[in-house]
Amino acid sequence: MSNWENKNTKELCTALLLLSTEKEAMQFLRDLLTEPEIIEFGSRFKVAKELNKGKSQRKVAAETGVSIATVTRVNQWLKRGMGGYKLILDKLHNLETKSPLIMKPTP
Repeated sequence: MSNWENKNTKELCTALLLLSTEKEAMQFLRDLLTEPEIIEFGSRFKVAKELNKGKSQRKVAAETGVSIATVTRVNQWLKRGMGGYKLILDKLHNLETKSPLIMKPTP
């Protein structure tokens, strides 16, 4: 077991699985993280989505305003990580394909 895989992180993952709505997720994230951290994670996820579409790292960096170092790191995780980005991007794609209206974020 690696350092980040411990009782606390496993309980965090269990807590995430208990969230059932976007509102619940937003409430939990806002209590757990600072606003800049939430924004950073959202940016990384956007980078992963754009890279997964086949866009170049430089184009993604320019479009998102995320540093090329972060874009490169996300690209490495996307291609050679634990498969988490691919897993969720595939699930989101399947959800969008089945019901595009579900994916509209709430204002």
